[in-house]
Amino acid sequence: MEVELKLLVTAAGAAALRAHPLLQQYAHAKPREQTLSGTYFDTPQLDIRRCDAGLRVRRVDDDWVQTLKAGGSVDGGLHSRNEWESPVTGPAPDLAVLRGLVGHKTAWSNLLRSTALDHHLTPVFTTEVRRTVWNLLLPQGDEVECVLDLGQLVRGAQRVPISEIELELKHGDPAHLFDFALALSQAIPMRIGNLSKSDRGYALFAPQAPAAVKATRLKLSKRMNVEQAFQAIVANCMAQIQANEIGVVQAHDVESLHQMRVGLRRLRSALGLFKDFLILPPQLQQEIDWFNTALGAPRDWDVLAGSTLPAIAGRLPEDARVAAVSLCAVDRAHALHGVVAGAVESPRYTRLILAFTRWTQSCAWRETMTKRQQKLLRQDFPGVAQQMLIEGRERLEKRGSRLQDASTTDRHRTRIAAKKVRYATEFFRSLYPKKIVQSYLKGLSGLQDALGCINDRSVADRLLLELSQTQPDLAGSTAFIRGYLCADGLRDTGKVVGRWERFARLAAPA
Repeated sequence: MEVELKLLVTAAGAAALRAHPLLQQYAHAKPREQTLSGTYFDTPQLDIRRCDAGLRVRRVDDDWVQTLKAGGSVDGGLHSRNEWESPVTGPAPDLAVLRGLVGHKTAWSNLLRSTALDHHLTPVFTTEVRRTVWNLLLPQGDEVECVLDLGQLVRGAQRVPISEIELELKHGDPAHLFDFALALSQAIPMRIGNLSKSDRGYALFAPQAPAAVKATRLKLSKRMNVEQAFQAIVANCMAQIQANEIGVVQAHDVESLHQMRVGLRRLRSALGLFKDFLILPPQLQQEIDWFNTALGAPRDWDVLAGSTLPAIAGRLPEDARVAAVSLCAVDRAHALHGVVAGAVESPRYTRLILAFTRWTQSCAWRETMTKRQQKLLRQDFPGVAQQMLIEGRERLEKRGSRLQDASTTDRHRTRIAAKKVRYATEFFRSLYPKKIVQSYLKGLSGLQDALGCINDRSVADRLLLELSQTQPDLAGSTAFIRGYLCADGLRDTGKVVGRWERFARLAAPA
């Protein structure tokens, strides 16, 4: 199993790495330079890619090496993949040798024995890289290969630059890779690299605009303990956050930002669910709060510009007051998307991802725990999950019972409680019968949507007031829209109460 941390750098960052004192301090030999040219092979139908694998033949100076990488995972830039490697005599793969290495008991043995690979294997893209390698011995005894790759991916006339650092763990604790990367990041601007060279090369086949990524379905085992379930849940949340980085940075995509914010809200909800078992360090909590604030403002303006105001404009198509405010709201949202893109590209965000992933992967919470507290983490999780759902339901019922005459603030608190119960149910859904979970989630979503409409109007009122103060010429138009929203919102109370009554009749998963 190959374990490496991938980090993306600029040309200036690459130069800074070469001169970094930590490399001089921990390297036990002079760096070596290599010229690498690699060819990735697949069938015209991309059978290898569809099996979550990559097959490469690489020339390293005068030698040829074939490598099959398959399966595994990526978490906060840490790539863990199955890897089989052997020398070959030339630029083509030797499938017979690979079959012997992979064996019959893996998911990829059938792939290597398919007739498609025997008869239709062809080059699909190439890499051209100048590599610098430092062999490091870290203070804790970890052996790490630090690699700087500069070059390009090539497919026909297409060229994609490569400028990345790879920290491969040869022996030791993966947590120390994160520690070393965090030390480097103090002087070298870098970003997390969640895509392999293979991922980026295959993307050349059908270039597409970045798409928003929703949370993947989480499957928890009934044999998990509390600690294992927590790790699985937060890894799922972090994957959703990071999967939307490209859309937020490159496309300023509204839905990508929304899904990134959903991922962060799910993460914060998960941390709250497990607060009786482990506590996030204050410094990490501060950084998560910073990023949550950064995502909040543009999302609020997106809803105003893309949902609330268009709904009014649809009812009042001839009213120029709504059109003028809409244009201003769109401009404000667009500007804030640029601010968020800068935040995601910032060293601060990179350090947040590295530090949080290090904390979760290494179970760093154990360092300050008593033996009794650690014992609680080893409890079977299904019973704990059931108690979490019961307690969440009780908090929601306490707040929801007063919805008829509740203030805007109280309804907002009820909406947050409903959202937390929904996230918890989604996290734990694999532990319960499918039909019961689906019915419960449908009721929660309906209640949350109704409460969300009220919250959107409240947020819109705040933003319109702010707009009237910064754009005095729009004061009359914003006052009109605020009044319209206030009158229109009076009809929402009955809808919310009805949704609450339907949800209250549903039994929680058990």
